[in-house]
Amino acid sequence: MESGREIQEHNRNLYPAIEPYGTGFLKVSDVHTIYWEQSGNPDGYPVVFLHGGPGGGTSPSNRRFFDPEFYRIVLFDQRGAGKSTPHACLEENTTWDLIDDIEKLREHLQIQEWQVFGGSWGSTLALAYSESHPEKVTGMVLRGIFLLRKKEIDWFYEGAAAAIYPDAWEPFRDHIPENERESFVTAYHKRLHSDDLEIQYAAARAWTKWEMMTAHLLPNEENIKRGDDDQFSLAFARIENHYFVNQGFFPSDSFLLDNVDKIRHINTTIVQGRYDVCCPMMSAWDLHRAFPEADLKVVPDAGHSANEPGIAAELVAANEKLKNLAKNKP
Repeated sequence: MESGREIQEHNRNLYPAIEPYGTGFLKVSDVHTIYWEQSGNPDGYPVVFLHGGPGGGTSPSNRRFFDPEFYRIVLFDQRGAGKSTPHACLEENTTWDLIDDIEKLREHLQIQEWQVFGGSWGSTLALAYSESHPEKVTGMVLRGIFLLRKKEIDWFYEGAAAAIYPDAWEPFRDHIPENERESFVTAYHKRLHSDDLEIQYAAARAWTKWEMMTAHLLPNEENIKRGDDDQFSLAFARIENHYFVNQGFFPSDSFLLDNVDKIRHINTTIVQGRYDVCCPMMSAWDLHRAFPEADLKVVPDAGHSANEPGIAAELVAANEKLKNLAKNKP
């Protein structure tokens, strides 16, 4: 553990907004083409940002967690998300496909190894990628840990989190008839695969609004409004639900924890909001217990979102710590 003095020496403020110096599209299969971008220092230390959802896509603000003078910042939209095409497509869309895409992008950009940064589903993918390719990962920053276990899906989508957000839960619940409420994930899956696009859109809005209304400790109206954007909601809801119905395409419920031995040597920081309702702290704690070598930072006054002040500060500080380690590497 670092001393308080060392922690304070790290910058904790988001960096100014920047524009990419390069963007492109990479055809990763016969079906999918992914959008990617690079910003910061073209000769800098590579870091790849893994967005949440799945299906959430990237946004310009994601670049601000990294020192643009030091880092070569790589963002990309995962299959079916953001600017990647085809939009909201579930064909050939699994965790293992995404891991292959990360490798294809790394090779395309001629990067030998890189730091990995991911929150929420991005932490799931970061762990899965790092456990598959530990030799390609120089360090990890993980936020809002999601291990895609049944108890985590049940907590958020089958009614437990309604104990904290009953007002936000009711519209999500009421979208499904009472006789189908045995499994909300299954009931939404049926509607998100309807032949009627309007039925898909309505289900997607209800699914997305539930998550957006619970993602911040203090309500964030701008975030909640994303649920009204049919283009965003459709990809977000369809892809999330597709992965959850398929248990993340992992061979076992505890797969990510069972394979932690492969990544113990990687410098890692876990940042977790104490009052995260989407990805409650039990998962960060389970990862911490399995991976005590990682530095766990619990933010006492935060929920789930990376954009909450306390979480953003810890994420920047974690990147600064890895930056300093890289600079001082012999």
